[in-house]
Amino acid sequence: MTSETYRNPVLDADWSDPDVVRVGDDFYLTASSFGRVPGLPLLHSRDLVNWTLVGHALERLEPAEEFAAPRHDCGVWAPSIRYHDERFWIFWGDPDQGIFQVNAPAVRGPWTRPHLLKAGKGLIDPCPLWDEETGEAYLVHAWAKSRSGVKNRLTGHRMRPDGTDLLDEGKVIVDGDRIPGWFTLEGPKLYRHDGWFWILAPAGGVETGWQGAFRSRGFFGPYEERIVLEQKDTDVNGPHQGGWVRTPSGEDWFLHFQQRGAYGRVVHLQPMRWGPDNWPVLGDDGAPVAEHRRPDVPPQPPAAPATDDDFPGGRYGRQWQWTANPGDGWATQHSGDGLRLTCVRSQNAHDLRKLPHVLTQRLPGAPCTAEVELRLDSDEPGARAGLAVLGDAFGWIGLQRGTDGTVYLVHRFAEAVAEGERDAAHPRLAPEGRARLRIEIGAGARCRISADVGDGFRPSGPVFAATPWRWVGALLGLFALAPAGQGHAGAAVFTRFRISAS
Repeated sequence: MTSETYRNPVLDADWSDPDVVRVGDDFYLTASSFGRVPGLPLLHSRDLVNWTLVGHALERLEPAEEFAAPRHDCGVWAPSIRYHDERFWIFWGDPDQGIFQVNAPAVRGPWTRPHLLKAGKGLIDPCPLWDEETGEAYLVHAWAKSRSGVKNRLTGHRMRPDGTDLLDEGKVIVDGDRIPGWFTLEGPKLYRHDGWFWILAPAGGVETGWQGAFRSRGFFGPYEERIVLEQKDTDVNGPHQGGWVRTPSGEDWFLHFQQRGAYGRVVHLQPMRWGPDNWPVLGDDGAPVAEHRRPDVPPQPPAAPATDDDFPGGRYGRQWQWTANPGDGWATQHSGDGLRLTCVRSQNAHDLRKLPHVLTQRLPGAPCTAEVELRLDSDEPGARAGLAVLGDAFGWIGLQRGTDGTVYLVHRFAEAVAEGERDAAHPRLAPEGRARLRIEIGAGARCRISADVGDGFRPSGPVFAATPWRWVGALLGLFALAPAGQGHAGAAVFTRFRISAS
């Protein structure tokens, strides 16, 4: 790679189902956040290659009581971001509730509270279009068979221009069952270009599918279709679902995801051009590129979403998300550095997957080492805190107060089918109530876990293979908890969280 080229993926972590918009010289991207809070991440770039996380558009998931406990694969699915009438708009589908939108005058907010545009089960992947030529507004969405019994079709609506209501009952505008060989058509993105309505939509499943393009002279069809991006002889499986964007100089680009197991859905950038027959051509004549010339925009310094954190004043950076709507007092601010997490009492102390008070960030897609320092400030027997790799299976290492009052270093795990955790290594004394915790993440998301309780780092337990949930990549997490009971159970303090390349 040279200074004139970039290498994929441009976002090497689980920024699932990306969509992108340009406003002036700035590009903005959002992605699925499922059941984590805050939701709807907002990323910014000037060159489509270097991205930083600048905030979130969704402060809490609603209705709040539905997301008081983790629902890892539910919540915010496949959003679309647009800029219209001097406002940013994000539409998304909650497969259990319906289609929502929020909007704001600036990307950093303030964002409106979620507005339910269309209620129903299985309504997913919505995308609006404001037709600047006619003043009409439209919406297209897909279907989740798990909730509705229907999939492989796209439904279109006329929409009020203010985005508050739909003006008809909807019509199937693309039926994937009528296209030979197509299945699981979803994730539509709607555009107007060169006198046509365009829908860019993937099909074939997240791990093995392709990117399709559809065009029609009228919004309600009929649509012609073509496959415009597929794996071919590359190692980029299932290249699909994303968004088209045009640079100020008129270049076209397409951002999409690739499903990579425990790493989730990493984001690739493909060149895009219009062929002699006026159909889009993505990548290298329809195959994903590994390396390519950078977009024709002013040079930008290297940047990536933050991972490290010193937790100044007890505040955590915007890269962190709770596994459900947060409760009062889970993280308390103070005058020094370090994240002070309350040891929240829970009936589910044996299973991190069921806890809402785990603070998480995405597992990096490249080999790396995650490290944090921990002090347990709790005298409660059974109180514990640690560093976790969280997914359908999980593993963690940390400190626990024993019934004898001693603090122990413990390392535990649970298989995907297990209902609770068990020891991955023999507990050992942590005489100062402190430890440095380390997880080395190698190829295939295989995790080697170690800790230092004052005598240097020592490996702990066997290698643990991180696993995703159904739609969400594995997460790194920090937590503090105590068994069910009465009264305050103390806290734990985390300092110097670092992720370094291996």
